[in-house]
Amino acid sequence: MPRLTAHERSGWVDPASVFAAGFAGAEHAFWLDAGPDAADGWSWIGSGAPADAPIDVVCDGSGEPEGFGPFTGGWVGWAGYDDAAQRAGAPASADPVPDRWLRVDRFIAFDHAARRVFVVAPADVLDAYAATVEDWVALAQVPLPSAPAPVEIIGRHAADAYADLIARCREEIREGRAYQLCLTTRFETAASVDPFETYLRVRSATPSHHGGMIRSGNEALLSATPERFLEVSGGVVRTRPIKGTRPRGCDAETDAALSAELRASEKEQAENVMIVDLMRNDLQRVCEPGTVAAERLLEVESYPAVHQLVSTVAGRLIAGTTVGDLWDAAFPAGSMTGAPKLSAMQILHRLEAAPRGVFAGCFGWVGDDGAADLAMVIRSIVVHADGAYVGAGGGITWGSVAADEVAEVGIKARGPLAAIGGTLPPGWE
Repeated sequence: MPRLTAHERSGWVDPASVFAAGFAGAEHAFWLDAGPDAADGWSWIGSGAPADAPIDVVCDGSGEPEGFGPFTGGWVGWAGYDDAAQRAGAPASADPVPDRWLRVDRFIAFDHAARRVFVVAPADVLDAYAATVEDWVALAQVPLPSAPAPVEIIGRHAADAYADLIARCREEIREGRAYQLCLTTRFETAASVDPFETYLRVRSATPSHHGGMIRSGNEALLSATPERFLEVSGGVVRTRPIKGTRPRGCDAETDAALSAELRASEKEQAENVMIVDLMRNDLQRVCEPGTVAAERLLEVESYPAVHQLVSTVAGRLIAGTTVGDLWDAAFPAGSMTGAPKLSAMQILHRLEAAPRGVFAGCFGWVGDDGAADLAMVIRSIVVHADGAYVGAGGGITWGSVAADEVAEVGIKARGPLAAIGGTLPPGWE
């Protein structure tokens, strides 16, 4: 790919309005979104050509900053759970929605903290691309989400069947075959779903620092994920596993009490620390000895719908490590499997008895310079030719209470389902 250059346009413009004017109807397009009214972080919008996954890119990201943000061109896309589980040695079910990656050499970058906008393209086409972007800006209006039409939602499992699977997870744990199991399910519709209109509703109702919409042909991923999976910058890799969830309260006092309850929960703390240990072990496979450590442990982060318990693990990558090497070491993420990882994936394949698909995978960007920022596919909608689905789940330990775990799945799925016009099936409310 030719080296990309940037033109800084005069004045701020809302990413949503430019996406609506320039990319809403594109066959292959992306919007990596820091969220509405974001005060920091970066958003990127653009289009690209379908391409293979960037597994041979050497992880580095230690070059001189280009001045237009950490993403300097490369790949944007998603990788699903099932193929990754199979590569890790676990059995996996086939899913009809494959991994999708777009090769990107022109895009628009938005620096929310500095309120600066950059048009990025190869030098020989930059002026023309910048002129096109200005045409879009002239037409741009901030789009407002419309109310969705009601759709029928079918659950992969009834709530009582999921509770039975929780009991079976606890039995596996009692027998010593696992310490924790991330049990998941799926809610789906056969109705047609408009990706752009739906994503506007997603980001309005549940904004996130790592939201995004990626569309390629008939398939699209619409996400309000709060969980960063892998960030590579300056030769250092970081992962931020989330384990532990509470709903937001209806008033300030109740909300604070729920946050404090999450922070103090021995069950949630144990669950989070188990995944931190698992991720430390994964990263040690591709990091220099003695460099992997927990930078942050058991911190509560609050989002519009939930409080989450979050930790951060980091390490310095061994020189020459590729994206494929990093994925082989750490993907699927331990927060979506349980521990020990291989045993957990084997048990979950037997209990769930169906593909997870794009859900529990990852999405984001990989740069030509070896930098990367990939988020977990949770709190997400996957759109395909025959409808759409929402995955949800939770970590099961010996101390899990089935009713609480069922309620947690409902909390996580409710927002994405509402964005497509659906409600939880009976028993999940």
